[in-house]
Amino acid sequence: MFNSTEREEKAYLSSINELIEDKYVKISSSLNGSSQDIAEMKKEFWENIADMDGAEKAANREQIHSVISSSENTADIKRDLEKLRNSPYFARIDYKDDSGRLPVYIGIKGFRDEETKKSLISDWRAPISSVFYDCEIGPASFNTPDGVNEGHLELKRQYKISSGEMQYMIESNISIDDEVLQKELSSTSDEKMKNIVATIQKEQNEVIRNENAGVLIIQGAAGSGKTSIALHRIAFMLYRYKNTISSSDMLVLSPNKVFGNYISNVLPELGEDNIQEIGFEEIAVDVLGKKVKFQSFAEQVSSLLEENDPEERGRIEYKSTVGFLDMLDDYLSNLERDYFKAQDVKLGGVVLPATKITAYMAGLPEMPLKKKMDKTARDMARRMKDFFEKKHREWKTEYAAEMKRKIEAMFQFRSTMEVYENFYTFIGRPELFRLLPKRMLEYSDVFPMAYTKIAFESIADYGYVRHLLVDEMQDYTPVQYAVIGKLFRCKMTILGDSNQAVNPYSASSIEKISSVFPESECIRLCKSYRSTIEISDFAQAISTNPDIVPVERHGELPVVYGCETEKIQTERIRKIIDGFRTGSYKNLGIICRTQRMAEELYGQLKGEDSVSLLDFTSTEFTDGIIITSAHMSKGLEFDQVLIPNVSDHEYHTVMDQKMLYVACTRAMHKLDLTYVGEKTRWIL
Repeated sequence: MFNSTEREEKAYLSSINELIEDKYVKISSSLNGSSQDIAEMKKEFWENIADMDGAEKAANREQIHSVISSSENTADIKRDLEKLRNSPYFARIDYKDDSGRLPVYIGIKGFRDEETKKSLISDWRAPISSVFYDCEIGPASFNTPDGVNEGHLELKRQYKISSGEMQYMIESNISIDDEVLQKELSSTSDEKMKNIVATIQKEQNEVIRNENAGVLIIQGAAGSGKTSIALHRIAFMLYRYKNTISSSDMLVLSPNKVFGNYISNVLPELGEDNIQEIGFEEIAVDVLGKKVKFQSFAEQVSSLLEENDPEERGRIEYKSTVGFLDMLDDYLSNLERDYFKAQDVKLGGVVLPATKITAYMAGLPEMPLKKKMDKTARDMARRMKDFFEKKHREWKTEYAAEMKRKIEAMFQFRSTMEVYENFYTFIGRPELFRLLPKRMLEYSDVFPMAYTKIAFESIADYGYVRHLLVDEMQDYTPVQYAVIGKLFRCKMTILGDSNQAVNPYSASSIEKISSVFPESECIRLCKSYRSTIEISDFAQAISTNPDIVPVERHGELPVVYGCETEKIQTERIRKIIDGFRTGSYKNLGIICRTQRMAEELYGQLKGEDSVSLLDFTSTEFTDGIIITSAHMSKGLEFDQVLIPNVSDHEYHTVMDQKMLYVACTRAMHKLDLTYVGEKTRWIL
């Protein structure tokens, strides 16, 4: 067998390292030469530009552009080689089919021998690499563009290579070896999310390589790796369709800027450019315009936590149902029938009968009513102008504007806001529409209003986007998904966990979302990799998810500290911080129930070293001691978590229960909680 012993494997690694290093040196030298060439070409161009005609200028510019483009490609190759210099590959399979036995080394990027053109390392996204993730020793197969290749998997081996040195080698007979996975899961957290190509599990690989779903909805338990898997899915698509799609064609709908920063390492680690990100509130501004002011989602959550107004909860719950969307659709589809009444139009003594207006509008193709009225006004004005000219009568320029005004007046409402506000009269629930001070929309009205504007006026969509990634799916309502469906005519990957909704009154389940996208494919990821069994069991006791399957990894039991006074609680918090400072963990998340409580605690501790506050204005996630709210912590993970003030006074509603669950499930290795008074009912 090829490289059967560890000694042979290490010798082979050395030979691969030499080839990579040789190519790296050549590429670096070429890149330096290109930089000098570009500088000289630019200098020569500007020194002689006065003597050049137009064709010469264009030819020189084209030549400079071509050299720059070539240099950029070379720089990309150099970046890939830098990754391979550190760790050329992480796995090997020996696959035998009709063509013979083939040893395949798998790495984060592919690599070929410059002289023989032989593939020495296969990209983890290559079709044959799927055998490593999906198959056991024995009969195996993988999909190719030409069909299914069937064969036999005879060897499966994993490596840990760092700085070009092999740290260990493990034979793996069934799945990606549990020992390798345990080593990765037991390591400390980093400032940013890492790639997981060496430990992708079979069920995760199925998600990554799913090419057929138009809309793929992933319900993933806390710690299931769903966000990382979605990013690896993006990287796979960029590899699979590299000739037709690029990172600029993709978009992430992200819950906040910190989350975007936290995941920003994954795609570059995988050799791809980062993709653009956008938030739901940015989409709202794009649709409604900057003049329409509205409450943010964070402000809505804070209001519910601080005020707990049952009427506000009722409005939010009502507008977060599929039935609400159905009623809004019914209302908007009949705007013309119910609220547009054609009338005779008289211009310059000539009457345009209402019947002609009605007949013309009935003959138009389906389009938003405002566009239909505008088109009707233009075409009716043109026809009347032709009539005036045939009769040798004067057509005044203001007649066209007058026609537009008169046709608009046939519609009962003057603005999208009026159309939307009337909807609540239409359904017999006018009390459900309530403006905040300064005519600000409640957050629960923002996307129903946006949906109304799209239906009534029409809005330019995001036509350039070829794939949309939506994270934290549980925090968006059916109407929000309906807006997404109108604005993005592309494939989507939608992911989240209905058990982690920060606002349970507006949360969406996989069933709700699939009702908006009936052709979608739904996948559930139940295995949780983040927390120890002890932390996972503790969180399960707070809010049970019967589908979750934690990976067997043990650690310390969570500790709940009851304190007699606020002063004693503060002292306990400082002791926990001191313990963190002397330990080996990289980050400690102090997660409070609300942002206000986080700010108050930060005010008490900000004199401490390496203590920072994370809020919705933050843009970066860093190591050290992070104080934040449960809402803000979603999607993040910490080596150690401290949750202060878990008294029944603070945590007693269903929303508080969800917040506490989210906070606990951020912890990887250690979890502490403190309280004064009576412990919350959600902790047994």
